[in-house]
Amino acid sequence: MTTVGKILVIVIMVFAVVFLGISTVVFTTATNWKTATAAQKKKVDELTTKNRDFQTAADAAKKELEKAQADHKAVLAQTESRIKSLEDEIKTLNNEATAARAKLETAQQSANTSLALAEGRRSETGQLREQKAAVEKQANEFKLRQTELNDKIRDLERQSKTLDENNKDLRDRLARVTTLLRRAGLSDDITTVKGTEAPPPVQGEVSRVDPMNQKMEITIGSDDGLAPGHELNLYRLKPRTEYLGRVRIVTVDPDQAVARVIGKTVNGKKIQEGDIVSSTIRPRS
Repeated sequence: MTTVGKILVIVIMVFAVVFLGISTVVFTTATNWKTATAAQKKKVDELTTKNRDFQTAADAAKKELEKAQADHKAVLAQTESRIKSLEDEIKTLNNEATAARAKLETAQQSANTSLALAEGRRSETGQLREQKAAVEKQANEFKLRQTELNDKIRDLERQSKTLDENNKDLRDRLARVTTLLRRAGLSDDITTVKGTEAPPPVQGEVSRVDPMNQKMEITIGSDDGLAPGHELNLYRLKPRTEYLGRVRIVTVDPDQAVARVIGKTVNGKKIQEGDIVSSTIRPRS
């Protein structure tokens, strides 16, 4: 039962109680019965009229209530429909958010992978730059070395040209000497001729000595007029001047020669780099 119906029932009960009271008063009152009855009847009519009015009002209120209930049901239905629509939208948005979150995670993983690759490539780039710098440095060194080698090659070519000219001149001189020796009935084997020709005035230094203290390389050669068999004096200037002995030329090159000690050095002294070989000094008596 609705609230309006409850109100109507209460009103009707009140009127019934009032009517019962009035009836009781009528039956209990003996004075002026007819007048009282008429008055009571009037009151009953009034009450009936009021009851009818209340009933009419109750019916109107009931209709309004039913209309309100119908409107409420319609609004409730619309609200439920809207709620369902919103729930569907929320579900769709949640699904989209989940998909977007998954895409974001994938994008983050891809970004992390890309950052890792970028870091690796940055490191690799640094290594490549270092390698490039090293290669460029090495290339510059190679260029310098190549320039030095080219200069040396040109110098060697000049020396080779000089040697060829000297060789040609020596061959011509050797041919003339051989001819003269043969005409004089002598052997043209120079190894059999010792001490037949004094060395030219020369002076050089010892550049290297063998461990046995017998052979040495000196800084003068065939360009200075030396030949195998020439004998030179060996002495030292520092810390004091001292005579060491004599050496004999074994082999010659244009700018250097190999000599061997004749016998032993004085007092068996060790030959040192920088010692002097010369044709002009004479051994001490």
